[in-house]
Amino acid sequence: MTKTEGIVLHSFKYGEQKMIVDMFTREWGRVSFVVNVPKTQKGRLKKQYFQPMTLLQIECDYRPRVQLQKLMDARLLAPYASIPFMPDKLAISLFIAEFLYHGLRLEQRNDLLFDYIDDSMLWLDAAETEYVNFHLTFLMRLSRFLGFYPNLDDYTEGCVFDLRGSCFSMQVPTHRDFLSPADAQKIHLLMRMDYPTMHLFRLSHQERNRICAVLLHYYRLHIPKFPELKSLAVLQELFS
Repeated sequence: MTKTEGIVLHSFKYGEQKMIVDMFTREWGRVSFVVNVPKTQKGRLKKQYFQPMTLLQIECDYRPRVQLQKLMDARLLAPYASIPFMPDKLAISLFIAEFLYHGLRLEQRNDLLFDYIDDSMLWLDAAETEYVNFHLTFLMRLSRFLGFYPNLDDYTEGCVFDLRGSCFSMQVPTHRDFLSPADAQKIHLLMRMDYPTMHLFRLSHQERNRICAVLLHYYRLHIPKFPELKSLAVLQELFS
């Protein structure tokens, strides 16, 4: 039996009293669990524990070659104070969960990545204002941990950004997956955002949606079979 921390990415009902829960765990990376959830509230494993992006302390008899691990126990690691009760934060959280569900399909143990996601969600939960750019900042900085964060020192005024090569270049590539000099300049600037300073970047509703679309296209080029996200439409209506 091993105890570790987990971040819920996705869950669905399986039979009468079971759920299949996908998590990103600190100890094993991406793992799928089968969970017995009693109909009463007296059991240790409660259905509300398995909402997307919930932070859990879990216990499992982990078997490396088993496709569905059996979750023995789960407790809230850090209960959210605002995300479940604020529609805009909840929409951001569901978007992040769907993104990570597809983006971390094959991810192995990565303590730095786990800490980044965990710290990011706790920051969002604690933020009272100035979080409209949270999802953009999260996606931009996430690429550091997945291996295709661009070298910002290579930027030169007037260059383009090659989305496939993850690099700034003075030469226009032969394919269509690149950003114009104007967009490359904006991406170079925005890549320097972090949570405490992102409110300084005043973006219109249209600019925010455009940047989000570019970032999703960028990830789609680097992560095989990355689909269209269902939660994107809701997110695009926020902060208008």
